Amino acid sequence: MTIKHTLVALTLSIVSPLIYAADVSTLLPAGSRASVYLDSIEQTSSPLINQHTQDYFPPASTLKVVTALAAKLSLGDEFRFKTTLSTAGNDVIIRYSGDPSFSRKDLRAMLRKVKASTGSKIHSVWLDNRAFSGYNRAVGWPWDILGVCYSAPASAITLDGNCVQGALYTNNDGTTRIHIPAHQPIVAMSTARSVTKQQQQDQHCDLELRTTPENRYSLDGCVVQRQSPLPLNFSVSSPATFTQAVIRDEMDKLGVTITGSISIGAPENTEFIERVSHQSAPLPELLATMLRDSNNLYADNILKTIGATHFKQPGSFNNGTAAVKAILKQQANIDIDSAVLEDGSGLSRNNRVTATQMADVLHYVYRHDATLDLITLLPISGNNGTLKYRQSMRKPPIKGALSAKSGSLFGTYNMMGYGLNSQGKVETIFVQLVTDYHLDKSQTAKPVISPLTNFEQTLYQQIIDYSNALERSNDKAQP
Repeated sequence: MTIKHTLVALTLSIVSPLIYAADVSTLLPAGSRASVYLDSIEQTSSPLINQHTQDYFPPASTLKVVTALAAKLSLGDEFRFKTTLSTAGNDVIIRYSGDPSFSRKDLRAMLRKVKASTGSKIHSVWLDNRAFSGYNRAVGWPWDILGVCYSAPASAITLDGNCVQGALYTNNDGTTRIHIPAHQPIVAMSTARSVTKQQQQDQHCDLELRTTPENRYSLDGCVVQRQSPLPLNFSVSSPATFTQAVIRDEMDKLGVTITGSISIGAPENTEFIERVSHQSAPLPELLATMLRDSNNLYADNILKTIGATHFKQPGSFNNGTAAVKAILKQQANIDIDSAVLEDGSGLSRNNRVTATQMADVLHYVYRHDATLDLITLLPISGNNGTLKYRQSMRKPPIKGALSAKSGSLFGTYNMMGYGLNSQGKVETIFVQLVTDYHLDKSQTAKPVISPLTNFEQTLYQQIIDYSNALERSNDKAQP
């Protein structure tokens, strides 16, 4: 250690005795694994905490920080997704780019503008999905959550986030019913029973969702009786089928008849004239949504676009993850070749990274943030985004003291980002990877504070103490 860091360490040993705990994972239940990294932004000595940082863990949504960095380096701030509508005679072709923000309102505006050139009759409509190839869902996505919107398929043809909202109502006679807005072209039904909470526990009965490729959904099992409707968010199983139905509906409302078919793909040997286009917001705004809201569709469609741009071919999960590794190595000198990457969102349970790899990303982002401007896009603890209501961050001094990205999967609870000093300036870099975290459900008495919350509050307090100690040492070092 330098003299400066020795003084900081001595200060911390008084302020926070737990800072030198042999292994902070001892605060977690038996069987849990944890990797923790904490260092100053200067990176002038060994990290203050450096526990199990070469071991591999599922990154969950912290992987979005890696995707964001690769997007900044390869696509640039001026990048926008572009959807175009062209005509050839009385045929229409819509070229999709995987724009995760493209909405029904945007589609309606394009169709309204092109009506002037096509008249009240159209022969065929083509939905060009060639921007992407391969699977719409990555290897390792859990099968049991594919019907919900945070697992929406990452497709070139994307509309309204490939998501439909609805509601489940419980009736007095023990039956249930689903309400879906009339304009949404999906079919949903429920045979689920409405029961008391005790009945649900006694019968070991949960609410189960089943889907089909034709955008049909059914609920069965049990749901606890409710006074208010239960919000539902259905992931569209087939975005192409969904979009075909929406286009027919919108054309009907415009008074336009489609005499032929609405087909997926593009006609061969036909020259089209571009009539109208729609552009998404620029990349920084897309990344803000991706990072603050932890939007998986944004992350995975951006990943596929990175792959398409880097390899000059239709984007896929395969070439997108390969491109991310190549871009970080070539442009940032960050080697994550040994990491297992299956997507850009972190939803796949097959993803594996080390805390050291993630720390390398954070250090690079900090050193180049004058041009990257990524740190400002991260949520602030207890203030906004996915960190606004996190149990361990709701109150001072942790509230407002961290700028970070969270990530959660089954048994996995991660956080990575920056510790801020009293002036809101970045002082430290930290990575928290926790997996195999499972509470003993056989225990009847639940702790007032969960082990995870206790672990996080202890760790985050240490990060804050270190950040403030560094701030004080810097102030003393000023002439």
